[in-house]
Amino acid sequence: MTVADRERRAEMAPANSVFGMLEQLTARMDKIEQALGVGLSVFSDEIEKIRKTRGTNPGNRACKYFDEDYFSKLGLPLQQRLIQIVRTGFENSDSGLGCYAMQPDDYETFGEFFDQVIQDYHGAGADAVHETDWDISSIGENGVLDVKKLGLPELSMRVRVGRNLEGFSLPGSMDRAERVKFEKRMLKAFAALQANPEYGGKVYSLTPDFDGGKNPNLISASKYDQLIKAHVMFKDMDADPYLKSAGIASDWPYGRGCWQSDDGQCIIWFGEEDQLRIMCMKKGSKLNEVFNRLKKMLDTVEGIEGIKFAHSNKYGYITSCPSNLGTGMRASVHVKIPNLTKDGTDTKAKAIAKPLGLSVRGTGGEHTPIGADGTVDISPSARLFIKEKDIVAALYKGIELLMEQENKN
Repeated sequence: MTVADRERRAEMAPANSVFGMLEQLTARMDKIEQALGVGLSVFSDEIEKIRKTRGTNPGNRACKYFDEDYFSKLGLPLQQRLIQIVRTGFENSDSGLGCYAMQPDDYETFGEFFDQVIQDYHGAGADAVHETDWDISSIGENGVLDVKKLGLPELSMRVRVGRNLEGFSLPGSMDRAERVKFEKRMLKAFAALQANPEYGGKVYSLTPDFDGGKNPNLISASKYDQLIKAHVMFKDMDADPYLKSAGIASDWPYGRGCWQSDDGQCIIWFGEEDQLRIMCMKKGSKLNEVFNRLKKMLDTVEGIEGIKFAHSNKYGYITSCPSNLGTGMRASVHVKIPNLTKDGTDTKAKAIAKPLGLSVRGTGGEHTPIGADGTVDISPSARLFIKEKDIVAALYKGIELLMEQENKN
């Protein structure tokens, strides 16, 4: 809220009420802070780092679009929050985005900043509005997207989305107590899934205790290591400097863990970069099967009392990182392209995939090597201002076009 907004709110409040007097006092304090330049002096070290980063890495969007005049007009609490939002950018100057939202309403509260970042990153106009649509009945053959039609065998397929709940801070701004409170809230959803014969499953928690009480789902260090090696659980985030600067890795391991279905094909991470990473996977040939199962599971989870995903009318589903806004979706497959990777790298594959709107990475995720047999992980790059159904359609078409290039080499 700007100083001007605060003044208007103070004027509208009943003068004789406690609320009105507090609003008027706050408005006066904001004006004093603004007149004295409190924000720029209090945050002089951070401002200097932002200026320096802007000069050394013009591609760092958080520092590029950080406007000191806009910043100086914010009240001190909002200045503190905006500094927290961009901290990972100026502490990690090589960042491409360099910012994480701290509260679900940050994209609106700091719209003057975030709108520019988002339009730049996603290549969108100021009037763009995200639309959600999971109906794939008109895609492929009546909603069936079978890679066997492309001459491919069964592939490892995965579709995941990032989600956050209304009523909670985003991970970067959570303290230990809120992380534990969030985990307890999600136990209702996990219990509902466990009671459903289609899912069943088990909760694996890293939280040492529940406010001093016993955590019935706590696992051992050896079990955690086993789940990491099986790609069921995520790694200790404290080793990631970007997440650490953003506060997302704080209070490890409280509020962290996962639920996995009995068949191993459905997983929900809790306490990662987003509060929830919800995914379905299987080895098969029909992309629509994992896509539709994920949608059904999302509906099941959000249908539980007290579980409502944070959403923006403009940007779709709210995520910590602006790169994942909208669908929050990543749909991927592992596919062998030995001809395009015969030099032992994915350089050529990336060059071909980028114009197709595809991202290429190693089979273990970002910054991991490709498979010895030339297996890579490919997925559509777009997340925002694209419908869910169009992401899975883009993946199918992308596989087709990439294999055409593979067979030419």
